[in-house]
This record gives sequence, C-alpha cells and structure tokens, in this order.
Amino acid sequence: MNAKVKKRVFAILKYVILILLAVIWLIPIFTLVFTAVKSKQDFFTGNLLSLPSHIEWSNFTNAMTKGRMFKYMKNDLIISILKVPLGIFLSAMVSFALTRLHLKNRTGWLVFFLVGMMLPMQIALVPISIIYNKLHLINTYFGLFYVYIGFGISFMVLVTQGFMKSIPKAIDEAAYIDGASKWQTFVSVILPISKPALATLFITDFLATWNEYLLASVIINDNDLKTVPVGLMTFVGEHGTDYGYLCAGVLVAVIPVMVVYLIFQNYFVEGMAGAVK
Repeated sequence: MNAKVKKRVFAILKYVILILLAVIWLIPIFTLVFTAVKSKQDFFTGNLLSLPSHIEWSNFTNAMTKGRMFKYMKNDLIISILKVPLGIFLSAMVSFALTRLHLKNRTGWLVFFLVGMMLPMQIALVPISIIYNKLHLINTYFGLFYVYIGFGISFMVLVTQGFMKSIPKAIDEAAYIDGASKWQTFVSVILPISKPALATLFITDFLATWNEYLLASVIINDNDLKTVPVGLMTFVGEHGTDYGYLCAGVLVAVIPVMVVYLIFQNYFVEGMAGAVK
C-alpha cells in the first residue's frame, strides 16, 4: 500500500469516526425534540427515538401556561441581565489593576481571586442559609444575585487578566500621552480591545447563571421567584411525570441561551485563545 492510498484510507477512517461521534452527540438532542412533541401514549408505547404518531403541540402551550415557564424565564432573565454585565465589568476592573497598574504583590492578589475557583459552592450552602435567614435575603433577587457575583468572579478574572496581559503596554502609554486618565484608558481603550474576552465571558457566564440550580433551590422557595432550573423541577410530579411536557419546557428554556451564543459566537474562540495566553 503506497503513501497516497494510506493517506486516503486514513482520511476516510477519520471522517467515519467524526460522523459516528457527531451522531452520538446528536442522539440526546433528537431524543429531547421527539419527546417534546409526543403524547403520553406515544412516549410509553414507543422508544425514545421513535417518531410520534401525531405532533402534540399542547406540550409547549402547557409548559408556558400551566408550567409557568414565562414566569420562570422572566425571573432568570432579570437575574442574568443584571448579574452578568456587572460581574464582567468588576472582573475587568480587577484585571486592569492586575495587569496595567503598579500594584504591590500582584501575584498574591491574583491568587486571592483564583482561590475561589477551588472552593466548591456546596461547602457554602449552610453558612449562606444561616446568614441569609438573619439578613432576610431568602426569596429575594438580591440574595441570589449577590452569591452569583461572588462565585463567578474568579473565573472571570482568570479570563480577563489573561487577555489584558497580551495587550501591549505601549497602548496605555500612548493614551496617557494624549491626556487620558487611567479610568479613561480603561473605559475607552482597554475595554474595547478586550471585547473578544468580554463576549466570551458573556456567553459562558450567562449560560452558567441561566442553568444554575443548587444555589437557586436553596435561596429561592417562593414559586413566583423561581428560576428556570428550579421551576422545571415543578414539572416532575409526585406520582408520575409527563415527559413530553417536561421536554417541551426544556426546549423553550434553551432559546435565550442559543440567542446569546449566536450573537457573540464570533468572539468566542478569540477570547478563549487570549485567556490561555
């Protein structure tokens, strides 16, 4: 077998493996979509990948009305729209100070922020519950908003400082020569250049905030304030679950995340590459 034939065989095998992996990855998505449009009878009489005998659009209307998905999505959007931009802005200010200003013990400050990534949120559940009960922050947007900022800022600082470190210092010096203050340099020069990293963070942090379940289930008990992951658990009945109804709710809940990703996807790879540097 000559080199040309070997190369062709290797390319065919590579594409076969990639196609198989793609099929394996897509099976859960097809299962979710097929189940969302099935009636109870179709679900329990067929298999997960079987097509429904008829499209059960009522699963979606039930998820939005009886399941109160509009309410849960509104709550999640309020928290995500407030928390994500503020968290990114705070982490950008921290990273600007760590990479552009003359700080003493800069490495120590960076380690201080990154230590938060090593602490699982499970160890904070009991202290958070005790403190929040005393401060009357249970069942409030602010209570959830505050802990999300605290647990999310470590990763944000890691990404933003990695990207800002790659920006030449000569840009700062040129801005100072033109009369810009440090704040003006940060807002008008460094932030626009850091747009790929900030867009990457917006995608990842919006996804993490939108899908967060553990803290939301502990802090929010009021059904009118529940977020999407906690609200979806109300679809699970004590004596049985309508999986078509549940999967329809999941599909609806995915829409805002997909919209955010499609808007910022062009910056995603570039931003993560800068963070690795």
